[in-house]
Amino acid sequence: MINTEKVISFIDNIIVEMEEEKGNGKSVEEVVKRSVENNLYIKPEKCKWKIKKVEFLRVVIRPKEIKMKVKKVKEVLDWLTSKGVKNV
Repeated sequence: MINTEKVISFIDNIIVEMEEEKGNGKSVEEVVKRSVENNLYIKPEKCKWKIKKVEFLRVVIRPKEIKMKVKKVKEVLDWLTSKGVKNV
């Protein structure tokens, strides 16, 4: 399902994309079905449904947009540069 670009997985996190808010949830059903078939468990209290923005692996994912978290970008931009070889 990852090859369909509708599912993102990393260790114990799964994100399922739905094109429309009123989608029929076929992708979600398939992820749950495959999880059960492979003795994997989903904790309902950790699930989030129909959200427009999610932070995942230090990036912010929104419809048609993936950006790094502003705080992380600022830390890199504000990184001090060395003034000489001894300071490296």
